Amino acid sequence: MNDKDKLRETRILEATAALISKFGYNKTTVADIASAAGISKGAIYLHFKSKEEVLEALLIETVYKYSIAWFEAVEADPEGGRIANMYINMLKAFDTNPFMSVIMRKDPTILGNYIKQPGNFFERQQHSGMRHDFISMMQAAGAVRKELDPAVTAHLMDIFSYGLVVISEFKKPDDIPETDAVIKGIADMMDRALTPDEGANSDAGKQVLRQLFQAGIAEFDKSKNQN
Repeated sequence: MNDKDKLRETRILEATAALISKFGYNKTTVADIASAAGISKGAIYLHFKSKEEVLEALLIETVYKYSIAWFEAVEADPEGGRIANMYINMLKAFDTNPFMSVIMRKDPTILGNYIKQPGNFFERQQHSGMRHDFISMMQAAGAVRKELDPAVTAHLMDIFSYGLVVISEFKKPDDIPETDAVIKGIADMMDRALTPDEGANSDAGKQVLRQLFQAGIAEFDKSKNQN
């Protein structure tokens, strides 16, 4: 794909994200996307076969960019290999990507009929979220307390992540502290609960994440090439 095609595809995906976030998948048409992107409807079909395929590409691209942002933040953090630092960098990366909240929530009012289609992005990614095998690897690396149950620990971390996204549905805005303060609070709790008494091996923790990150990026590259 040349630079012109890449730029046009980026405009298509950006327009799709804005329209679907505002009007929902069902009410957004390919013609709407083309108009918002400043191109012809026919130009959309040079890149994608259908509106569904455009959304699929947007979902994949969103998670792809989020994953890279998280990994780079961890690498830049001197203590990024500690589980609490990994988590705080993950939430910060998430907070800079508005469409990630749509993905986390699987919001049917936004994703509409797409969410009901068999074999959709979410079915293929049904094991997304914090994985217990990651926690096990972090325990082996000396970055997480060994006596903790990996499956329970991963599940609790997912509760914090998803809760940060949906809490606004249950509490008034004025009752919700600033996001940065909440993230720091979660990280502090994680550090106290998960870090071994002798301290965490940050370098070893980073190496675990590098290994999983490379495997994950390979999978996303495969998904992108199929769309």
